[in-house]
Amino acid sequence: MADGLFTMDSDGHISSWNQSMERISGYKAEEALGKTCEILRCNQCFDKKCPADIKKCKIFEREYTDAKECQLQHKDGHDVPVIKNASVVKDERGDILGVVETVTDLTELNRARRRAEKAALRLGEIHRLDNIIGKSRAMREVFAAIEAAAASNATILIHGESGTGKELVAGAIHFNSERQSKPLITVNCSALSETLLESELFGHVKGAYTGAIHNRIGRFEEATGGTIFLDEIGELSSFIQVKLLRVLQEREIERVGESKKRKIDIRIVTATHRDLYAKVKDGKFREDLYYRLKVFPITLPPLREHKEDIPMLISHFIKLFNKKTGKRIMDSSRQVMRTFMDYNWPGNVRELENAIEHAFVLCKSDRIQQDDLPIEIRQTDLTTTRAVGIPAPIAIKRKKLTKESLLKLLDDCGYNKAEVGRQAGLSRTAIWKYMKKWDIPLQQNG
Repeated sequence: MADGLFTMDSDGHISSWNQSMERISGYKAEEALGKTCEILRCNQCFDKKCPADIKKCKIFEREYTDAKECQLQHKDGHDVPVIKNASVVKDERGDILGVVETVTDLTELNRARRRAEKAALRLGEIHRLDNIIGKSRAMREVFAAIEAAAASNATILIHGESGTGKELVAGAIHFNSERQSKPLITVNCSALSETLLESELFGHVKGAYTGAIHNRIGRFEEATGGTIFLDEIGELSSFIQVKLLRVLQEREIERVGESKKRKIDIRIVTATHRDLYAKVKDGKFREDLYYRLKVFPITLPPLREHKEDIPMLISHFIKLFNKKTGKRIMDSSRQVMRTFMDYNWPGNVRELENAIEHAFVLCKSDRIQQDDLPIEIRQTDLTTTRAVGIPAPIAIKRKKLTKESLLKLLDDCGYNKAEVGRQAGLSRTAIWKYMKKWDIPLQQNG
């Protein structure tokens, strides 16, 4: 059993103690047997502390207790949040045989609650329209699209390269809509297997599969009245695509292991960095689902296509990290700005944010200098050396990368993936993806 369970005889001495009680309390069965429940030091029992004499415990008067949240004291001294239930056990003559008690550990649940509360606060702070930075024409078009999407209930498909801010846009749509007071639920469709994703989205009933010991509502139901954001929608399996299509058509779901249909009132926002239409043509994505998803498409431009926003983004991130770190960095040097404008930003705005955070770690003055930047970004400064009379390096023609050539590069560079990327003319992330694709170990053997 996942729940703790123990029994006491009519004298109040513990007569059985399951493994979950050992885990929750820290006391082994041999330590607990024969003792009273006082060893748990429950802070609330019938609204008072446990009496020393079991005969004075009101469990014998009331014969059961309602489920209540309280705290037990672990053997090592820390408090454990739990839900307790207790009931008197009688024989056929009505004589009391003892007490049976169950204890549900709330530690993980409370942690999840705190994470959810922090996430809700964070979402409310950052997912505002004015926190998507940019004044270029491309970004003004994005702002207009967000405002139009927020005013409707249409299904949204956000398309953009990794790091362009798809989750920020989804949040801006939600928090500027009439659903802003209801939940915004985010699910990364590429992070879970088909079976786990089905349970995560639709929920399940007790006994639906091995390990399903409780009923559980899915993310669609959690988002009731609000918005569900399905990131990396292009990674869905054919089975989940069919189920999602039914949700979009009928606005109802069935939990795994149950045939009961449940109506849901949600707004669906999806995102992908894939070319979904190409996947449709290749037969890897349902055409009917594709058109259901792209009722209102929003395309986010890569940073290299709106570099005029880089100075504004730098200023924004400097203010952000000043607030986080307590530093007082004012701006960046002209050389840094020139480097940033020359760089191609394969990781887009997220990579720019990471570069500023990296610089904050190293910066010792009130201005970010060239040496404070990540090395892969500083490499672009070689192209500016012509300004002081030194010829620029000859551009290396990029060759098609094969598994064999990648293995040789990895060996030559001691598995330094950033250096491999520079020599191959690719980003570190691209090298990592090729290694996964070709089943190359991420670390050098031996």
